Amino acid sequence: MKQSVAAARRGAGAGHARTGAAMTMSAPTLTPPTLLNTLSRYWWLVLLRGIAFIAFGVLAFMWPGPTIALLVLLYGAFALVDGVLALAQAIMGGNVESRWWLALIGVAGIAVGVITFMAPALAALWLLIFIACWAIVLGVFQIMGAIKLRKEIDNEWTLILGGALSVLFGLVLLVQPGAGAVGLVWVIASYAVVFGVLLVMLAFRLKKHQAA
Repeated sequence: MKQSVAAARRGAGAGHARTGAAMTMSAPTLTPPTLLNTLSRYWWLVLLRGIAFIAFGVLAFMWPGPTIALLVLLYGAFALVDGVLALAQAIMGGNVESRWWLALIGVAGIAVGVITFMAPALAALWLLIFIACWAIVLGVFQIMGAIKLRKEIDNEWTLILGGALSVLFGLVLLVQPGAGAVGLVWVIASYAVVFGVLLVMLAFRLKKHQAA
């Protein structure tokens, strides 16, 4: 009788051990979200940035007889909006370390907008040079972001092309900052529209990845 009870206890102990082992083996392994997953979750922020770029470009084209000072103030307001959206995209979703380049784009845009409105007496030429430097910084960090994404998404050419376009735009402003207002309107507005279209295309690609 004692032998039967002992055998039953050993059997129950073995059953509990097997159950614990099975639960341990079946426990899911939590992995941090990838950069692509985080960006695709908030794809609508990329879409808003693209729409803001396009809206600024169209507004600059339609503005009657703009002066350089007025154009710079308008661009400063746009840079402030874009900076806030980029910073929000970098912060939302946690794991900011993987999106530090996007946070820097946001901080740079906010800085440009604040300085533009806090220093209205500053010569428009210097503000234009400052905006040109911001465009170069934005382009460089966007290219860096594309390099980080190249292992997670195919055809990341929209990010790279947008970054290269932004760098080129900044260099053009630095080389010819004293060009006429009409010429600057065409350069700035064309850049804004093309860059915005590229961001909109990227946003819908991110949305498609989220749906998948």
